[in-house]
Amino acid sequence: MATRIKETVHPVDAAAVLRLLPERPRLLALGEPTHGEDTLLHLRNELFRQLVEEGYRTIAIESDCLRGLVVDDHVTTGEGVLGEVVEHGISHGWGASAANRELVRWMRAHNEGRPAGERVRFAGFDGPLETTGAASPRQALVALHGHLAARVDADLLPCTGETLDRLLGADGRWTEPAAMRDPARSVGRSADAGRLRLIADDLAALVEEQAPHLIAAAGRDGWDRARLYARTATGLLRYHHWMADDSPARMARLVGVRDQMMARNLLALAERGPVFVHAHNAHLQREKSSMRMGGEPLEWWSAGALVDARLGEEYAFVPTALGTIRHRGVEEPEPDSLEGLLYALPEDRCLVDARRLAAVFGDAPPPAPRASAWFGYFPFDPARLAGSDGLVFVKDLP
Repeated sequence: MATRIKETVHPVDAAAVLRLLPERPRLLALGEPTHGEDTLLHLRNELFRQLVEEGYRTIAIESDCLRGLVVDDHVTTGEGVLGEVVEHGISHGWGASAANRELVRWMRAHNEGRPAGERVRFAGFDGPLETTGAASPRQALVALHGHLAARVDADLLPCTGETLDRLLGADGRWTEPAAMRDPARSVGRSADAGRLRLIADDLAALVEEQAPHLIAAAGRDGWDRARLYARTATGLLRYHHWMADDSPARMARLVGVRDQMMARNLLALAERGPVFVHAHNAHLQREKSSMRMGGEPLEWWSAGALVDARLGEEYAFVPTALGTIRHRGVEEPEPDSLEGLLYALPEDRCLVDARRLAAVFGDAPPPAPRASAWFGYFPFDPARLAGSDGLVFVKDLP
């Protein structure tokens, strides 16, 4: 068994990943089983630098899509100062990561002096969402309205800027922290929120209806940015609507809406060329995702599953599995687990041909799933080997 497993292992590099695939995908996704570990982010950076040589021009990470515009402006034009750009342009507190700072620094240096068609681009593909709540839709709606107001006849707009401002009200009522646990504290089903959902829908439709004119007036990048504002505004208002729901479906709908927002952003990014994606395995896998929240089991279709349904072989997913995270209490894996079998190999990290490894196990049951000693680490489910295009294994996180 050990010899046959060894035969499925390759070095971790972009060329080896692409050789595992039937064709070069428009979206190549690398997953991680836990957040906040720079070892995994440095590996991501290394792969992206190699993929740029293979024709990939965009990296998309699990971060606020609107804040990501700050980073993209910096790496493409030099606007802003690196430290402030990373701090304000990458959400979830990950702007403090040395690896994220290194990524942005490298992208800016790579783009220096290059024509627009050869520059690398940065994108966040998550919504403006945190575990404690959701952002106000103000930024997205005001930007969307402003983009259209500057370029189309005012009679086509569903409302004035003043009306929009009045309906939005104070941002604090949208960002109320208690609303995540208490639906009654959410503004998401108020009369103003209902009116804003209709306005956002009309503005989003106008962006599509006026596409030839808007592209001529502001370029394709300007139109793409308006579409991003539209997706974010409608997605945030839908999210707030479900925050105000008091049915048993509430949390499942919230996580589902979030991944739908992610999927729509990824599909839009794929329109402009090959994209390298990095996020948690649970957001990128082809199967339904699941977790327990507040003691209750949740299931939802991940962004990866939604994208795969649309792109087929133009979407590829390579999850990451780990051996130890000792500073989190995750010690050496059980020898008969999948991670234990890979941990016995001499390599500190490797790329596994996932489907070939699944064939090694044949008709026998796959190794039992590993138990996690820490809630922040999601072990890889061996039953999902055949549904993955590869598997990166990292032995130890220092």
